[in-house]
Amino acid sequence: MKIYNTLTKRKEEFIPIDGNKVKMYACGITVSGEAHIGHGYQALIYDIMRKYLKKLGYDVTYARNYTDVDDKIIAKSHETGIPADEYAAKMIENINEIMGKFHVDDPDVWLKATENIQNIIDFVATLIEKGHAYPTKNGDVYFDVESFPGYGKLSNRNIEDALDGVRVDNDDEKKNAYDFALWKSAKPGEIYWESPWGKGRPGWHIECSAMNRAAFGEQIDIHGGGRDLIFPHHENEIAQTEALTGKQFVRYWTHNGLIKVNGQKMSKSLGNSLLLADLLEKYSDEAVKFALLQTNYRNDINITDDLFPEAEKHLHEFYSTLNVVDKIMNGFCGMELTISSDDAIRAAEIAQKVDSEFNECMSDDFNTALALSNLFGYFKEIKKLLSVGKSGEWFAALSYAVQIRKTYGLLGLFQQNANEYLAWYEEKNVSAIPAEVQAIAEERWAARTNKDWAKSDELRAKLAELGYTVKDSKTGYELTKN
Repeated sequence: MKIYNTLTKRKEEFIPIDGNKVKMYACGITVSGEAHIGHGYQALIYDIMRKYLKKLGYDVTYARNYTDVDDKIIAKSHETGIPADEYAAKMIENINEIMGKFHVDDPDVWLKATENIQNIIDFVATLIEKGHAYPTKNGDVYFDVESFPGYGKLSNRNIEDALDGVRVDNDDEKKNAYDFALWKSAKPGEIYWESPWGKGRPGWHIECSAMNRAAFGEQIDIHGGGRDLIFPHHENEIAQTEALTGKQFVRYWTHNGLIKVNGQKMSKSLGNSLLLADLLEKYSDEAVKFALLQTNYRNDINITDDLFPEAEKHLHEFYSTLNVVDKIMNGFCGMELTISSDDAIRAAEIAQKVDSEFNECMSDDFNTALALSNLFGYFKEIKKLLSVGKSGEWFAALSYAVQIRKTYGLLGLFQQNANEYLAWYEEKNVSAIPAEVQAIAEERWAARTNKDWAKSDELRAKLAELGYTVKDSKTGYELTKN
């Protein structure tokens, strides 16, 4: 298993700190607004990483946080008139509901900043004792960046570059402009907690470090998040944690790419945010996943107008084939499968092939894009096997289908009943090909592949009677309504 480590800028063999145990943390959502596609994507990626490591036999504990107090949440509180803690709690409830519809599993450990205030205060107090942080007379506490010589090692920035493009707090009492807030004094009307430095609340960066330490101790194996968090958030996490412990904080830093919409970075300021709830009104959760996972997780994803419709189209084709296999398995096609020992051996080899090829892709830094590309070849082979009309070939097709469902279920795909998915698709897409018409087209393609020209022509005529035209190519066919 190899993982790309942002810290070393190369793929490295994965070796946990403590034998077979894996401690994994991913920065979660700041709950100042509804969940958008970027939130869904990141949650999906780290859920997949967790599941694949468990598939390999690792004992994984995966923690994820909600940032439920920060400047944005306080601004929303003032805007809506809802107390900050109530606003955050409501948003977490909404986000959990939509993530449930996206079918991304919860982490093993949920963490919230507001439930770790004492851990954060203790963390800050120790940094002050060690000379890495300092309080101001206003009740703020800052991390002294110059006290940590390794600052910048994750992002490859030096201190002089630290201000470049990054918003900093304006405070005349800061030693240096690039020092960052660990504790912020409360302004009138803001949520606050009592601390040795007065009424206030934690800075954003210290939250993750303190929650990590509370959940896992001084070191973890994998820390993840979006690439936009490398600097300053993760850089600051390293500085404050390693300044406290004197140990390497994280062995493998992983970062997913960003979401772009028609070539532009997705942001509220540009008005191009795609809410996850809105997408799931139009597309199945599996289609959204399929679309996102076709890109390597470290690369940016450019969402164009046809990205999700194309993904849904591919899934419709796959489920149409699975539906034929399901009918065979349930005896709807009038053939009893007579299986020889050779057929059973072949079926086992097919199952092993699908799973081992998936593992080969995923063990190369979780390469979901390559794993998905293999599906097209598998389904082409299934169609070919179905076209032969022999018991042994149908059993081989069944073996492909069963293993695809089992293996690719780790990515959240092929978890629906094929017939129900096709019915949903037809209801959502008025122009969709009805399942019974698609079945005739599949039967005709099978006959054509088997060189049963008379049967092929008979079924072509039947399709024409139903108002459909079929056009063949070397790799398949296209069915259109007249």
